[in-house]
Amino acid sequence: MTSWPLVSHQEKALKQERAVRTRERVLNAAAKAFAVKGYPAVTISDVARSAGMTKGAVYFHYANKETLAIAVTDLFYRRIAALSDSVEELGLPPVSSVIELLVRTAVAFRDETVLQAGARLQLERQLIGARLPVPYEAYTDLITSWLARWKKAGPRDESFSPATLATVLVSAFFGTQYISWTLDSHADLPERTITMVRTIIPCAEEDIELCPSARR
Repeated sequence: MTSWPLVSHQEKALKQERAVRTRERVLNAAAKAFAVKGYPAVTISDVARSAGMTKGAVYFHYANKETLAIAVTDLFYRRIAALSDSVEELGLPPVSSVIELLVRTAVAFRDETVLQAGARLQLERQLIGARLPVPYEAYTDLITSWLARWKKAGPRDESFSPATLATVLVSAFFGTQYISWTLDSHADLPERTITMVRTIIPCAEEDIELCPSARR
């Protein structure tokens, strides 16, 4: 009877760790490719070359380009969620929370490839043969909840709708990031975001002063 060597828990853990690191390399390479070239132009060969591995290694972890797009989009929304959590932890007043989230998101779009890739994939969602999440749904819901607290905290025009204002802010922000990306590779997006907020919420100047990211 042949006895097979047992794989230790440590060896299994090392293999799993290597697999996680490899998937991260592939995802980072895919995000860079999607951000720079756009979904239709990217090939698995592009991703493999950028990651420094073979096409076979990429296919081992991701079945096709569509699954890569889904994974990058998921990473994008997890990063957005982390930004939202970091703002909630500050305990700022409601409108300051909204502004801080928008500015932090603007800085992330300027500096982080995953955010740039995720936004571009959302623009190209009709060209991707897979279902992506509804764009910015949780993001809008969170801003709506903050604006609802703002309305409840003091006298407001009865016609004021937190959901409508949240939708306008989110639509304006992501339109602004598209224009900033097209004209200036997101370099001026934080400044454009603050200008946008001042225009849509003229009474927000004091709230802007309370935002750490806006002050920077």
